Amino acid sequence: MVRIGAIVFIVGAVATLVTVAPLFLGTEPFPTLAYAVSMLMGVGFLIAGAGVLRSIAAQRRQAKSGAATAA
Repeated sequence: MVRIGAIVFIVGAVATLVTVAPLFLGTEPFPTLAYAVSMLMGVGFLIAGAGVLRSIAAQRRQAKSGAATAA
């Protein structure tokens, strides 16, 4: 889940760079769809964060079950 989030984040980051480039180059701005794709940056961040939290929860469950069997 973290890897998928990282990939989506990178796609969004590239889209953000592409949509900001016309401001510096003085060319025509891209259509609204390009700005919508740049929102994937935030979505990817949320997906990766959810994957990290899920991993933490799984490790805690594993540690708790290991401690219960050792006692």
